Amino acid sequence: MTSDAYIWIWLPGESEPVVCGRLEPENNTYGFVYGKSYLNRSNAIALDPRELPLEERIFSPSFGETHSVIRDAAPDAWGRRVLMYTIEGKAFSELDYLLLAGRDRIGALDVRPESSGYSGVRTGPSALIEDLLTAAEKVEAGHPLPESLANALLHGSSVGGARPKALLMDENIKWIAKFSSTTDHYPVVRSEYAAMWLAGKCGIAVPDMRLLKIMEKDVLLVKRFDRELSDGHWRRRFLISGLTALQLHETEATLASYPELASFIRRFGDGFSSDTKQLFKRMLFNIFIGNTDDHARNHSFFWDGHYYTLTPAYDICPILRAGQTAHQAMIIGREGRTGTLRNALSEAKQFGLTSEEAKTIGEETAGIIRQHWDEAADLAGLANHGSKLLKQATILSPACFY
Repeated sequence: MTSDAYIWIWLPGESEPVVCGRLEPENNTYGFVYGKSYLNRSNAIALDPRELPLEERIFSPSFGETHSVIRDAAPDAWGRRVLMYTIEGKAFSELDYLLLAGRDRIGALDVRPESSGYSGVRTGPSALIEDLLTAAEKVEAGHPLPESLANALLHGSSVGGARPKALLMDENIKWIAKFSSTTDHYPVVRSEYAAMWLAGKCGIAVPDMRLLKIMEKDVLLVKRFDRELSDGHWRRRFLISGLTALQLHETEATLASYPELASFIRRFGDGFSSDTKQLFKRMLFNIFIGNTDDHARNHSFFWDGHYYTLTPAYDICPILRAGQTAHQAMIIGREGRTGTLRNALSEAKQFGLTSEEAKTIGEETAGIIRQHWDEAADLAGLANHGSKLLKQATILSPACFY
């Protein structure tokens, strides 16, 4: 594959992308250099003001093959699986993943081999959700994919996460379609819908959602919050992952910390009080409902070139406990990743909260979950068995309050 890789960016408020720089091969890594024409733009923004300030020089990544903010534009586990499955017999580098990912990738960056004449997202009729579901099932089962289905799935290969999903547009709304997996041993898709709806009841910002039944399979549609339709043109919102905010590599994910994310907001955010309170509430909600997959890539921030702001919450799903104790994917407080209210309260000051304020948020959040879980389960169509199983094993487990 070509070694030429140019970073295109949709600047805030713009509907057409411009080239902001290129990747420079450096042994087994890729440095980044801004284009002179981009640096001369009055509305140019730094991709990452800490690691990639607007300067005319080559920036070498401090870890990994590429800078973390550029890695955010690459496919995650599911997208990489799709690429490896549909393009057989190839050893992929990080650059390959960046170049081969679908163009409608998350955020406001794209990586292309050409430095001019951006051709945009593939045009033509949007893939039917039935075709996307069929394609995802074939990948999971290891069955051959016809070219039409492979192209439809490749279009959404940049979507993050490990579970099967695809991109969909319907009625001028862009969605992420999340599918059931053949490995599910409880109704994961319906459980996620219930949890996300319940998060909204708790005052947590969540995107619009739809729960569908397609070909006798559960499908959750989550509205993309990184896209805006304005005067018939799509605008892309720049965002970074929590991992990038914390300047951590994938191999350092267990070092990610909620209090450190709060510190990041304090230093670089625009709305410390509201965003840190929101982050604290999300942390508590994850503990109370048993979402232990709350890793740093499941948190993100909008970037407008001046300030970072917390995006709506996503990928919140109860996970059945194997025992009484549970550990979150990120550090909670002084007792590390132990998922308890006591541990969460131990670092309340880092979120700009007094002990009493933090306790009140905990009591209110637990109270809303206790009051509305059955309603959430009914709205999600969870059968009595599924709802009771989660309620007995996970939702507001007594272990949360040790």
